[in-house]
Amino acid sequence: MLRLGQTTANLARNRAQWKELMAGNLPGGDAGADRLVEVTGFGSNPGNLRMLAYVPADLPPGAPLVVALHGCTQTAAGYNLGTGWSALADRHGFAVLLPEQKRENNANLCFTWFEPGNTARGQGEPQSIREMVERMIVDHGLDRRRVHVTGLSAGGAMTAVMLATYPEVFAGGAIVAGLPYGAASNVQEAFEAMFQGAGRPAADWGERVRAASPHRGPWPRVSVWHGGADTTVIPRNADEIVKQWTNVHGLSATPTLEEAGPGHTRRAWHDADGEPVVEHYAIAGMAHGVPLHPGEGEERCGVAGPYMLDVGLSSTHRIAASWGLVRAGQRAARPEFTAPREGLAVPAEPHHDGGLGGFIHSTINKALEAAGLMKR
Repeated sequence: MLRLGQTTANLARNRAQWKELMAGNLPGGDAGADRLVEVTGFGSNPGNLRMLAYVPADLPPGAPLVVALHGCTQTAAGYNLGTGWSALADRHGFAVLLPEQKRENNANLCFTWFEPGNTARGQGEPQSIREMVERMIVDHGLDRRRVHVTGLSAGGAMTAVMLATYPEVFAGGAIVAGLPYGAASNVQEAFEAMFQGAGRPAADWGERVRAASPHRGPWPRVSVWHGGADTTVIPRNADEIVKQWTNVHGLSATPTLEEAGPGHTRRAWHDADGEPVVEHYAIAGMAHGVPLHPGEGEERCGVAGPYMLDVGLSSTHRIAASWGLVRAGQRAARPEFTAPREGLAVPAEPHHDGGLGGFIHSTINKALEAAGLMKR
């Protein structure tokens, strides 16, 4: 449990994010919810999550699956709308699974990415998501070899959990503004990891992944995306994720490729076969959110808004292409929604302490009042 003084100091440094969080804003809301179908009875569901899915009409057997995990205060529908995953699924022929947190579990709809009961194989939220994946594969005849997972912020951190606890299930993962697996095991450590970064030797990070399951390879490919101006989950966390997964893959700390694009840099680490198994996109000047390039044309999809940031680079498209899901030569369809271009100054996503309910919620309210950030 955080001491009140330390909580106050943390919140004072992150005033804008926490004002948003306590207001309970829901970026994206339930817009586009009619595209998703809820599935019940998918397993024991120890994490008490909702299962929502999108399967394009006439999807052939053997299609891939993408698991997309929303951030705090977001819904599955809002995240799907913003990122454009179901729109991309229509164009290129794959299914999308969108687990959703329940407010009864977490007041701010955060996946509990650090609590020991929700970060271990066979337990809590990871087990619930694993059961959803199995249901999708069986119901729709999907390809077990082409299951991928991605997420933003708390969803990004839970992506890291899924890659560590069920590495045999996933061919690849993409962690957007997230944290390494094992970065925290309680509320205080979660705050410290988000705002300061949890620096560890690469071997220590790698051992945390190896200890999370009996699997010993091959390991999933990992793509890491982070904004250079992110103050909610600081960019140091991206470097720590890279250290973790290059160690797991047995690779040097030195990238085999470095390239610069408009407003971003990409580093990649290739295996002995010349395949890029770890990559890191750093987006200059971007706050906390998903990098997007909405509109018509190649490599465009999604809808700009809070934490869905139009930076002229579509992480959704790039991630899907790196997984081999984008069919060459197929042009993007007209987006379902349009929105004005957002600048890079969109405020950082209101983030989580993992379980802001009951006593913790009350303590943070008191801390906000003490810091002058909330009125009684």
